[in-house]
Amino acid sequence: MKVEIKGLDSLKAKLKAAPKIMEEAVWDATFEIVEEVASRGASRIQSSVKHGSGESAGSIKQEVVIDSNGKLIGRVWSDKQQLLFREFGTGPVGEASPKDLPNGVNPFYTQERWFVPVDIVAVDLEAVYGIPKVTINGKDFFMTRGQPARPWLYPSIKEVEENIPEIYK
Repeated sequence: MKVEIKGLDSLKAKLKAAPKIMEEAVWDATFEIVEEVASRGASRIQSSVKHGSGESAGSIKQEVVIDSNGKLIGRVWSDKQQLLFREFGTGPVGEASPKDLPNGVNPFYTQERWFVPVDIVAVDLEAVYGIPKVTINGKDFFMTRGQPARPWLYPSIKEVEENIPEIYK
């Protein structure tokens, strides 16, 4: 008996190409997830800033990389220190403010008030945020005990998280 399989060479070629196609699809899906988290994070920042130039929202970066163990990693971050303060809050005010933190993230908050020289701030923090202004030895400062947490990144991750299975499909 003789069996002939038509299209065997074509099938073999497609099977050989499948791992590369899957790798590219997973990369693209991961990038889509990272882009969506970054976009939602930027929207959160923009919708809650009283006086801003867009610099904070524009500082959000994203990437998809393969780490040294061959694991695909998606990252979203900002190199702007104020966005870290915004995410977790600062001082006793930030510590007391409600926030949803991922397991293992336990920020440490300074408990002392601190002073910000008025001349290094672009806006009047007393007029805009109610932060009191004090004069010490003839120099004006804003005195603060911190700011509440106004998370932008973690809530964005959690929102996108529920769509991840569908994106990978």
